[in-house]
Amino acid sequence: MLNSNLALLPDYPFDRLRRLLGGVEPPPGMAPLVLSLGEPQHPYPDLVREVLAASAHLYGKYPPLAGTPELREAIRDWLIRRYGLPADFIDRDRHICPVAGTKEGLFMAALAAVPPAKAGLRPAVLMPNPFYQCYAGAAVAAGAEPLYLPATRQTGFLPDFQAVPEATLARTALVYLCSPANPQGSAASLDYLKDLLGLARRFDFILVIDECYAEIYLGAAPVGALQAAAALGQGLDRLMVFHSLSKRSSVPGLRSGFAASDERLMKAFLRLREYGGTASPLPVYAAATALWREESHVEANRSLYRQKFELAERALSNRFGFYRPDGGFFLWLEVGDGEQAGKRLWQEAAVRVLPGAYLAQANAEGDNPGQSYIRVALVGDAASTAEALSRLGAVL
Repeated sequence: MLNSNLALLPDYPFDRLRRLLGGVEPPPGMAPLVLSLGEPQHPYPDLVREVLAASAHLYGKYPPLAGTPELREAIRDWLIRRYGLPADFIDRDRHICPVAGTKEGLFMAALAAVPPAKAGLRPAVLMPNPFYQCYAGAAVAAGAEPLYLPATRQTGFLPDFQAVPEATLARTALVYLCSPANPQGSAASLDYLKDLLGLARRFDFILVIDECYAEIYLGAAPVGALQAAAALGQGLDRLMVFHSLSKRSSVPGLRSGFAASDERLMKAFLRLREYGGTASPLPVYAAATALWREESHVEANRSLYRQKFELAERALSNRFGFYRPDGGFFLWLEVGDGEQAGKRLWQEAAVRVLPGAYLAQANAEGDNPGQSYIRVALVGDAASTAEALSRLGAVL
């Protein structure tokens, strides 16, 4: 009597990793270093503790699902500052909704946007390959067919949506894109985003852009999908973007992010969330309001990541296809066989990484675009990162 669609879900990456390393012991006396999980470990801002303490009396109240006006105003102001948007482009009450972490919002976006059929056929949900597993789970839960578009070195680690056949686009209900990408770190250009949003409007699908890594970058700040929308006109039509404080502010446990979209889609999203969504506690809303209004901690956070990428470049340059990503905190290293490398690194160096194949889906010919890669999360402090990179280089 279980939902048969659950059988269509790909195995979760960390379940596969536990099976791979089950029974494998690292060297005795060597401290384990975990670089498999993208969980920021930098100190969180002091203001979080202060605001939560000052707002603790509000835990006794049910929080509104749509957040507080102050939070939505802070998010709106940040979007306008960060992306140079016209002051009237985003309305705090019609276009913005906080979510309890972007994973929840990204999942529910498909449930809100995917119809039972499109063009008389089963709807399709398109996503990059490799991909964040939430996208595939959302597509399956919504009754759609997940379609995986290669995002390889040959395509600049971003999908080539212009190469998708028109017959497929005609039944596409939703497209997921992460920029900067997880795991490759490639950021979409303004022209790329404009072209993709143009396709969404031409073929009547919803474009969902996951921008949770947008504030971690090594060079120029990545452009955002809202900039593309502002450049094209027609407001936020057929567009939904997600941002998170987990990466930006190093507060993954706060579980706080937001969605911004056109008014029609936002109404459907809010209606669905009334039944199955999770409202954050009022003290969390207060802390999030303060974080979106404060930039110095973000600059300090970004500086710490830049230091670790410099360590990585010194340790790994000219090896394993090393490159400096546009954004995010991952290395995407080409090592021949990601599973074999992941097992050896744990067994010989007590370094835990994620095989790239676990983040991707094999095509009809059995080719998996992540098979030869490992994903390495540079989320610890500089000293542990340097040690892990030294061990990784020595083993591989």
